Parts: sequence; structure tokens; C-alpha cells
Amino acid sequence: MKPQETKSTVLLKHHLKALKLPTMHSECEKVAARCARENVDHLGFLLQLCELERIDREKRSADRRLKDAKFPNTKTLEGFDFTAQPSINKRLVTELMRGAYLDQRESVILIGNAGTGKTHLATALGVQACGQGRKVRFWQVTELITHLIEAREERQLLRLKNQLAKLDLLILDELGYVPASKLGAELLFDIISTAYERTSLIVTTNLPFENWTEVLGSERLTGATLDRLTHRCHILEASGESYRLKDAQRRQTQKPSQSRAKKSGASSLNPEA
Repeated sequence: MKPQETKSTVLLKHHLKALKLPTMHSECEKVAARCARENVDHLGFLLQLCELERIDREKRSADRRLKDAKFPNTKTLEGFDFTAQPSINKRLVTELMRGAYLDQRESVILIGNAGTGKTHLATALGVQACGQGRKVRFWQVTELITHLIEAREERQLLRLKNQLAKLDLLILDELGYVPASKLGAELLFDIISTAYERTSLIVTTNLPFENWTEVLGSERLTGATLDRLTHRCHILEASGESYRLKDAQRRQTQKPSQSRAKKSGASSLNPEA
């Protein structure tokens, strides 16, 4: 026992540990000392301890939700350059960040060419939802279809569907880049159909709606999928050029000017040049 620890302190920390209150366990002595200096009564002491535990628990829960969501990268709205993609409806994005669409079980579809920020915005919405206490899962469509097919073969499909059904938000990224097999398209439709009016969906795609048959194959299946997705839905269109392509072109144009500047500097330093 440490010299400054009393029997009451030891018992208190024992009970806090047993009750799984780690922050209160680690901070109780510091808070007690501070409250004694500031003449805070016992209820004030307890209040401060509880507040610390709640804040830390909320942080741990948010970190856990972010980890469970399996985002490829953590993106935020602050990191999105709306000036590079002026076609994006910034007002709608800001409204969606408040999370009311999740309460209404509504969906979001982001349409645009590759590199226009669709995945960034989808991830930012997902990260925000995690911070609001929602259960979120990010999937690339091709990865999800592969996982569904494997689960079906291993007789684990129902278990996977139950896991997805417990989500508040399911993000389906990059629909349209790779055509799905007949079985894959049917399994994907089953997930979207099950989520309808139960779980919010965010879908990013490079294809306009009339071309979704290129991915799903059947016009009947495409029509049924779109019918469910677009019923209670917010649509964001990015009609600009690829941000990554423009950035690469910008860096490419900078290289010759930097090279000329280096040569100029070398010439001024070498009188024989």
C-alpha cells in the first residue's frame, strides 16, 4: 500500500475496478485532492468523477465504432475542397452531416466520375455518423459481393446478413467499376432490399442510373434495386474533373519550372558555366 493511500482509498479503487469504471479508478485520488483544495463537497467530487468517466467512455466507444466501420482512410468534411468540385451541393452535404437522414432511414447516392470526391464525402458522412453514436460499416461493392458469395458457400450468409441488419449506416463504395456475376448481383440486391427503410445506405457510383444494368445485368433486378434506393434518397452529383488527375497535372507542370530554377541557380554560382 502506498503511504498516502488509506483503507477507504484501497477499497474504493477495488470497487471501481470491479464495476469496470477505469477512468474513475485512475482519477479518483487526483480529483479528491483537487476537490479538497477547492472546498468542493462530496457530491461535487462524485459529479466530477462521473463526468470524466462518461467523457472517456464516449471517446472509447467512438474509437471502437470507427475501428469497426473499417474505413480505408479517415476523412472529414473539413478536408474536402468544395472549390475543386463546385458541382457538389455543399448545402445538402452540410445538412446530411447533422444526421437526420439516419433517423428517417433515408439513403444517399453520390454520382460522378472517378476522382471527384465521392468516397471522401461518403467516408466523411460515415465518420460523422460514428461520432453521433451510429453503427457504420464501409464496404467496396466488389469486396462485399465476394464476401457474400463466400458466406453463402460456407453457410454463413444468414449470419452476415444479420450483422449488416444491425447497422445504422451501410456504405457501398464504387458501384459500377466491375460488373457483378448473376449470383453476386442477386445477393447485393438482397442486402439493399433488406436495408430498405430499416438501414440507411450511402452508395457511390461512376455510372448514371440508366447504365446500372452494366453492373447488375438484369433490367428487372436493376429496376427493383433503383426503386428501393431512390424512394427515400438524397442524390449528390459531382460533374467536375478528377481531382487526382488535376493534382497530377499541376505537379507535372511545376517540375519543368523547378528544373529551370535549379539550372539558373547553378549557372549564377559557376562563373565558367
